[in-house]
Amino acid sequence: MNKKLLQLILFASIIAGIILGYIYRDQLDPAAMQNWVVNAGAAAPLLFMLIYIIGTLFFFPGSILTLLGGALFGPVIGTFYNLTAATIGAMLSFLLARFLAADWVKQKTGGRLKQLLSGVENEGWRFVAFTRLVPLFPFNLLNYALGLTKISFSQYSIATYIFMLPGAVAYTYLGYIGKEAATGGEDIVQKAMLALTLLAVVAFIPRIINYLRRGPMIDIKILKQRLDANEDILVLDVRTAIDYAGEQGHIAGSTLLPIEELEQRIAELKHYLQKPIVTICRTDRKSSKAAQLLIKQGFADVNIVKMGMTDWNQLGYPVEF
Repeated sequence: MNKKLLQLILFASIIAGIILGYIYRDQLDPAAMQNWVVNAGAAAPLLFMLIYIIGTLFFFPGSILTLLGGALFGPVIGTFYNLTAATIGAMLSFLLARFLAADWVKQKTGGRLKQLLSGVENEGWRFVAFTRLVPLFPFNLLNYALGLTKISFSQYSIATYIFMLPGAVAYTYLGYIGKEAATGGEDIVQKAMLALTLLAVVAFIPRIINYLRRGPMIDIKILKQRLDANEDILVLDVRTAIDYAGEQGHIAGSTLLPIEELEQRIAELKHYLQKPIVTICRTDRKSSKAAQLLIKQGFADVNIVKMGMTDWNQLGYPVEF
Protein backbone atom coordinates (compact mmCIF):
# COMPACT_ATOMS: atom_id res chain seq x y z
CA MET A 1 0.00 0.00 0.00
CA ASN A 2 1.54 3.31 -1.06
CA LYS A 3 1.70 6.33 1.19
CA LYS A 4 -0.94 8.38 -0.61
CA LEU A 5 -3.50 5.58 -0.46
CA LEU A 6 -2.80 5.05 3.25
CA GLN A 7 -3.15 8.78 3.86
CA LEU A 8 -6.46 8.82 2.03
CA ILE A 9 -7.82 5.88 4.04
CA LEU A 10 -6.73 7.38 7.35
CA PHE A 11 -8.10 10.79 6.48
CA ALA A 12 -11.45 9.33 5.41
CA SER A 13 -11.62 7.24 8.60
CA ILE A 14 -10.97 10.27 10.83
CA ILE A 15 -13.56 12.41 9.05
CA ALA A 16 -16.11 9.59 9.18
CA GLY A 17 -15.46 9.09 12.90
CA ILE A 18 -15.82 12.80 13.64
CA ILE A 19 -19.06 13.02 11.62
CA LEU A 20 -20.55 9.96 13.31
CA GLY A 21 -19.51 11.28 16.71
CA TYR A 22 -21.24 14.59 15.94
CA ILE A 23 -24.41 12.92 14.62
CA TYR A 24 -24.75 10.62 17.62
CA ARG A 25 -23.37 12.99 20.24
CA ASP A 26 -26.74 13.16 22.02
CA GLN A 27 -26.68 9.39 22.39
CA LEU A 28 -23.34 9.38 24.22
CA ASP A 29 -24.76 8.27 27.54
CA PRO A 30 -22.23 8.49 30.41
CA ALA A 31 -24.32 6.03 32.41
CA ALA A 32 -24.14 3.45 29.60
CA MET A 33 -20.38 3.94 29.24
CA GLN A 34 -20.03 3.55 32.99
CA ASN A 35 -21.88 0.22 32.83
CA TRP A 36 -19.64 -1.01 30.00
CA VAL A 37 -16.52 -0.18 31.99
CA VAL A 38 -17.79 -1.60 35.29
CA ASN A 39 -18.86 -4.85 33.61
CA ALA A 40 -15.41 -5.26 32.09
CA GLY A 41 -14.01 -6.31 35.46
CA ALA A 42 -10.21 -6.34 35.61
CA ALA A 43 -10.05 -4.89 32.10
CA ALA A 44 -12.07 -1.83 33.15
CA PRO A 45 -9.13 0.64 33.24
CA LEU A 46 -7.94 -0.45 29.79
CA LEU A 47 -11.43 -0.24 28.34
CA PHE A 48 -11.98 3.21 29.82
CA MET A 49 -8.66 4.49 28.50
CA LEU A 50 -9.40 3.02 25.06
CA ILE A 51 -12.76 4.84 24.99
CA TYR A 52 -11.01 8.08 26.04
CA ILE A 53 -8.33 7.72 23.37
CA ILE A 54 -10.88 7.04 20.63
CA GLY A 55 -12.96 9.93 21.95
CA THR A 56 -9.98 12.25 21.67
CA LEU A 57 -9.38 11.21 18.05
CA PHE A 58 -13.01 11.65 17.09
CA PHE A 59 -13.87 14.81 19.03
CA PHE A 60 -15.94 13.32 21.85
CA PRO A 61 -16.52 15.78 24.73
CA GLY A 62 -13.41 15.38 26.87
CA SER A 63 -14.96 16.93 29.95
CA ILE A 64 -17.61 14.18 30.10
CA LEU A 65 -14.98 11.46 29.87
CA THR A 66 -12.82 13.13 32.53
CA LEU A 67 -15.76 13.42 34.93
CA LEU A 68 -16.57 9.76 34.25
CA GLY A 69 -13.00 8.76 35.07
CA GLY A 70 -13.29 10.48 38.43
CA ALA A 71 -16.59 8.77 39.18
CA LEU A 72 -15.26 5.34 38.23
CA PHE A 73 -11.77 5.32 39.66
CA GLY A 74 -11.59 8.05 42.27
CA PRO A 75 -9.55 11.26 42.38
CA VAL A 76 -6.03 9.81 42.32
CA ILE A 77 -6.14 6.77 40.04
CA GLY A 78 -8.84 8.49 37.99
CA THR A 79 -6.54 11.45 37.34
CA PHE A 80 -3.78 9.10 36.20
CA TYR A 81 -6.09 7.25 33.80
CA ASN A 82 -7.66 10.45 32.48
CA LEU A 83 -4.38 12.25 31.97
CA THR A 84 -2.62 9.27 30.42
CA ALA A 85 -5.47 8.48 28.02
CA ALA A 86 -5.93 12.13 27.03
CA THR A 87 -2.21 12.47 26.35
CA ILE A 88 -2.05 9.27 24.28
CA GLY A 89 -5.04 10.47 22.27
CA ALA A 90 -3.41 13.86 21.79
CA MET A 91 -0.16 12.21 20.68
CA LEU A 92 -1.96 10.03 18.12
CA SER A 93 -3.89 13.03 16.77
CA PHE A 94 -0.63 14.98 16.47
CA LEU A 95 1.11 12.13 14.61
CA LEU A 96 -1.84 11.56 12.29
CA ALA A 97 -1.98 15.24 11.35
CA ARG A 98 1.76 15.32 10.75
CA PHE A 99 1.63 12.17 8.59
CA LEU A 100 -1.42 13.27 6.63
CA ALA A 101 -0.88 16.95 5.97
CA ALA A 102 2.41 18.39 7.25
CA ASP A 103 4.10 18.21 3.83
CA TRP A 104 1.11 19.81 2.14
CA VAL A 105 1.01 22.60 4.71
CA LYS A 106 4.73 23.23 4.25
CA GLN A 107 4.25 23.65 0.50
CA LYS A 108 1.04 25.67 0.52
CA THR A 109 1.21 27.99 3.49
CA GLY A 110 2.37 31.55 3.20
CA GLY A 111 1.63 35.04 4.39
CA ARG A 112 -0.13 35.38 7.73
CA LEU A 113 -0.64 31.63 8.21
CA LYS A 114 3.07 31.06 7.73
CA GLN A 115 3.80 33.78 10.30
CA LEU A 116 1.40 32.14 12.73
CA LEU A 117 3.01 28.73 12.31
CA SER A 118 6.47 30.26 12.70
CA GLY A 119 5.39 31.99 15.90
CA VAL A 120 4.07 28.73 17.32
CA GLU A 121 7.22 26.87 16.34
CA ASN A 122 9.49 29.51 17.87
CA GLU A 123 7.80 29.10 21.23
CA GLY A 124 7.85 25.31 21.00
CA TRP A 125 6.90 23.57 24.24
CA ARG A 126 6.03 26.91 25.84
CA PHE A 127 3.18 27.36 23.37
CA VAL A 128 1.95 23.83 24.09
CA ALA A 129 2.14 24.50 27.82
CA PHE A 130 0.20 27.75 27.47
CA THR A 131 -2.59 26.19 25.41
CA ARG A 132 -2.91 23.25 27.81
CA LEU A 133 -3.16 25.53 30.82
CA VAL A 134 -5.28 28.11 29.03
CA PRO A 135 -7.57 26.25 26.59
CA LEU A 136 -8.04 28.97 23.96
CA PHE A 137 -8.94 26.38 21.36
CA PRO A 138 -10.89 23.10 21.57
CA PHE A 139 -8.58 20.39 22.90
CA ASN A 140 -9.28 17.83 20.16
CA LEU A 141 -8.88 20.33 17.31
CA LEU A 142 -5.68 21.75 18.79
CA ASN A 143 -4.09 18.29 18.86
CA TYR A 144 -4.43 18.00 15.09
CA ALA A 145 -3.49 21.64 14.47
CA LEU A 146 -0.21 21.34 16.39
CA GLY A 147 0.71 18.31 14.30
CA LEU A 148 0.91 20.63 11.29
CA THR A 149 3.72 22.62 12.91
CA LYS A 150 7.37 21.68 13.35
CA ILE A 151 7.12 21.43 17.13
CA SER A 152 9.12 18.47 18.43
CA PHE A 153 6.94 15.43 19.15
CA SER A 154 8.76 14.77 22.43
CA GLN A 155 8.33 18.37 23.61
CA TYR A 156 4.68 18.30 22.58
CA SER A 157 4.01 15.05 24.43
CA ILE A 158 5.82 15.94 27.65
CA ALA A 159 4.35 19.45 27.80
CA THR A 160 0.86 18.06 27.15
CA TYR A 161 1.11 15.54 29.99
CA ILE A 162 2.59 17.94 32.52
CA PHE A 163 0.51 21.03 31.82
CA MET A 164 -2.83 19.28 31.50
CA LEU A 165 -2.38 18.01 35.06
CA PRO A 166 -4.10 20.92 36.89
CA GLY A 167 -7.26 20.67 34.79
CA ALA A 168 -7.25 16.88 34.96
CA VAL A 169 -7.02 16.94 38.75
CA ALA A 170 -9.85 19.45 39.10
CA TYR A 171 -12.32 17.80 36.72
CA THR A 172 -11.51 14.26 37.89
CA TYR A 173 -12.16 15.30 41.46
CA LEU A 174 -15.40 16.95 40.39
CA GLY A 175 -16.52 13.66 38.84
CA TYR A 176 -15.60 11.85 42.03
CA ILE A 177 -17.61 14.36 44.09
CA GLY A 178 -20.61 13.87 41.82
CA LYS A 179 -20.59 10.16 42.51
CA GLU A 180 -20.12 10.72 46.24
CA ALA A 181 -23.08 13.08 46.31
CA ALA A 182 -25.27 10.62 44.40
CA THR A 183 -24.38 7.70 46.70
CA GLY A 184 -24.45 9.63 49.96
CA GLY A 185 -20.72 9.53 50.69
CA GLU A 186 -19.21 10.95 53.88
CA ASP A 187 -17.86 14.48 54.33
CA ILE A 188 -19.54 15.57 51.12
CA VAL A 189 -19.55 19.26 52.08
CA GLN A 190 -15.80 19.33 52.71
CA LYS A 191 -15.13 17.42 49.49
CA ALA A 192 -17.38 19.78 47.52
CA MET A 193 -15.51 22.78 48.93
CA LEU A 194 -12.22 21.23 47.88
CA ALA A 195 -13.61 20.64 44.38
CA LEU A 196 -14.69 24.29 44.13
CA THR A 197 -11.25 25.39 45.32
CA LEU A 198 -9.55 23.27 42.65
CA LEU A 199 -11.80 24.71 39.96
CA ALA A 200 -11.07 28.25 41.18
CA VAL A 201 -7.34 27.58 41.00
CA VAL A 202 -7.66 26.23 37.44
CA ALA A 203 -9.78 29.25 36.46
CA PHE A 204 -7.15 31.62 37.91
CA ILE A 205 -4.24 29.99 36.06
CA PRO A 206 -4.86 31.92 32.80
CA ARG A 207 -4.31 35.21 34.63
CA ILE A 208 -1.02 33.97 36.03
CA ILE A 209 0.11 32.69 32.63
CA ASN A 210 -0.87 35.90 30.87
CA TYR A 211 1.09 37.88 33.45
CA LEU A 212 4.18 35.69 33.01
CA ARG A 213 3.92 35.90 29.20
CA ARG A 214 3.81 39.67 29.16
CA GLY A 215 7.55 39.88 29.10
CA PRO A 216 9.92 41.74 31.41
CA MET A 217 8.90 45.24 32.48
CA ILE A 218 11.18 48.24 32.53
CA ASP A 219 10.65 51.28 34.73
CA ILE A 220 10.41 54.72 33.13
CA LYS A 221 13.36 56.04 35.14
CA ILE A 222 15.55 53.12 34.02
CA LEU A 223 14.56 53.68 30.41
CA LYS A 224 15.40 57.37 30.66
CA GLN A 225 18.82 56.56 32.11
CA ARG A 226 19.57 54.11 29.32
CA LEU A 227 18.47 56.56 26.65
CA ASP A 228 20.57 59.32 28.21
CA ALA A 229 23.53 56.93 28.10
CA ASN A 230 22.95 56.62 24.32
CA GLU A 231 22.40 52.87 24.44
CA ASP A 232 21.34 51.27 21.16
CA ILE A 233 17.70 50.63 22.13
CA LEU A 234 14.72 50.56 19.82
CA VAL A 235 11.85 52.40 21.51
CA LEU A 236 8.85 50.95 19.69
CA ASP A 237 5.71 53.02 20.14
CA VAL A 238 2.71 50.84 19.29
CA ARG A 239 -0.05 53.45 19.58
CA THR A 240 -1.92 54.87 16.62
CA ALA A 241 -0.46 57.72 14.57
CA ILE A 242 -3.07 60.06 16.09
CA ASP A 243 -2.04 59.15 19.64
CA TYR A 244 1.64 59.33 18.73
CA ALA A 245 1.22 63.00 17.80
CA GLY A 246 -1.50 63.65 20.37
CA GLU A 247 -1.54 65.27 23.78
CA GLN A 248 0.87 62.80 25.37
CA GLY A 249 3.40 63.21 22.60
CA HIS A 250 6.17 60.65 22.07
CA ILE A 251 9.76 59.99 23.08
CA ALA A 252 12.35 61.57 20.81
CA GLY A 253 13.90 58.96 18.52
CA SER A 254 11.12 56.43 19.05
CA THR A 255 9.72 54.39 16.16
CA LEU A 256 6.00 54.39 15.49
CA LEU A 257 4.57 50.98 14.56
CA PRO A 258 0.91 50.61 15.58
CA ILE A 259 0.02 47.30 17.19
CA GLU A 260 -2.59 46.74 14.46
CA GLU A 261 0.18 46.75 11.83
CA LEU A 262 2.95 45.07 13.79
CA GLU A 263 2.43 41.52 12.57
CA GLN A 264 2.39 42.53 8.91
CA ARG A 265 5.42 44.85 9.22
CA ILE A 266 7.50 42.86 11.65
CA ALA A 267 10.17 42.24 8.99
CA GLU A 268 11.08 45.94 9.30
CA LEU A 269 12.52 45.16 12.75
CA LYS A 270 14.79 42.29 11.68
CA HIS A 271 17.94 44.24 12.56
CA TYR A 272 16.83 44.19 16.20
CA LEU A 273 16.40 40.42 16.57
CA GLN A 274 19.32 40.29 19.00
CA LYS A 275 19.22 43.91 20.17
CA PRO A 276 17.19 45.47 22.99
CA ILE A 277 13.64 46.61 22.18
CA VAL A 278 11.26 48.38 24.53
CA THR A 279 7.59 48.59 23.62
CA ILE A 280 5.58 51.56 24.80
CA CYS A 281 1.99 52.81 24.60
CA ARG A 282 -0.26 54.98 26.78
CA THR A 283 -0.02 52.57 29.75
CA ASP A 284 1.28 49.07 29.09
CA ARG A 285 -1.67 47.11 27.65
CA LYS A 286 -0.94 47.43 23.94
CA SER A 287 2.79 47.27 24.54
CA SER A 288 2.35 43.94 26.40
CA LYS A 289 0.57 42.46 23.40
CA ALA A 290 3.29 43.79 21.11
CA ALA A 291 5.99 42.27 23.30
CA GLN A 292 4.28 38.86 23.22
CA LEU A 293 4.17 38.97 19.43
CA LEU A 294 7.83 39.96 19.17
CA ILE A 295 8.90 37.22 21.58
CA LYS A 296 6.95 34.65 19.54
CA GLN A 297 8.82 35.79 16.44
CA GLY A 298 12.18 35.15 18.10
CA PHE A 299 13.24 38.64 19.24
CA ALA A 300 15.71 38.02 22.03
CA ASP A 301 15.56 41.12 24.26
CA VAL A 302 12.11 42.66 24.55
CA ASN A 303 10.95 44.80 27.46
CA ILE A 304 7.68 46.59 28.20
CA VAL A 305 7.68 50.17 29.49
CA LYS A 306 5.68 50.08 32.71
CA MET A 307 2.76 52.54 32.52
CA GLY A 308 4.22 53.92 29.29
CA MET A 309 3.73 57.53 28.26
CA THR A 310 1.46 58.17 31.24
CA ASP A 311 4.36 57.81 33.68
CA TRP A 312 6.80 59.45 31.24
CA ASN A 313 4.65 62.61 31.24
CA GLN A 314 3.99 62.51 34.97
CA LEU A 315 7.74 62.57 35.62
CA GLY A 316 8.07 65.62 33.36
CA TYR A 317 10.41 64.09 30.81
CA PRO A 318 10.60 65.84 27.40
CA VAL A 319 8.37 64.73 24.56
CA GLU A 320 7.90 65.52 20.91
CA PHE A 321 4.66 66.05 18.99
